Amino acid sequence: MARLDRMPEDERNHLLSLPCQSYDSSPWVTGPPLSERRVAIITTAGLHLRGNQPFGVGAADYRAIPVDIHADELVMSHISTNFDRTGFQQDWNVVFPLDRLRELADSTVIDSVADFHYSFMGATDPARMEATARTLARILKSDRVNAVLLVPV
Repeated sequence: MARLDRMPEDERNHLLSLPCQSYDSSPWVTGPPLSERRVAIITTAGLHLRGNQPFGVGAADYRAIPVDIHADELVMSHISTNFDRTGFQQDWNVVFPLDRLRELADSTVIDSVADFHYSFMGATDPARMEATARTLARILKSDRVNAVLLVPV
C-alpha cells in the first residue's frame, strides 16, 4: 500500500495540498428496507473486462461489468503508479465485492443483485465525472437498482 510517510517529500506535499470535497452526511433520498433493495456496485478501481479498452489518464467514463463475471475475466488498469494491486490479485472482493453481494442476496439480507455493475478510474477529478454519473444514474434506475455499494479505491 502506498503510504505518505514513504513517498518523496514533493509528492507527499502535493497529495496533502489537494482539495478534498466535503459532503453532508445525510442521505439524499430515503428508500425501502434493505431486504427490498436491488444493489449494484460502483467502484473506482479502474476495472474492465479482459479485452475491453483500458482506462487512460483522466478518464471520466466507466466500464459496465456483468453480474455473471468471474474474477479471472477482470483486469485492473488503474493508472496510479502508487496503487497497490496486491489485494485485488488475492481477492477481487477487496475492490469489487460481488461475491459478498451474492451472499447477501442468497441469505435475503438484500432483495437482489443488479445485472450490471460499474467501474470508474479513481484517479480522475470527480467534477469531470458528473455528467457521466448522471447518465449512469438513469441506467441504474432503468435496471430497477435502488441502492449502490460505492467502493472508492
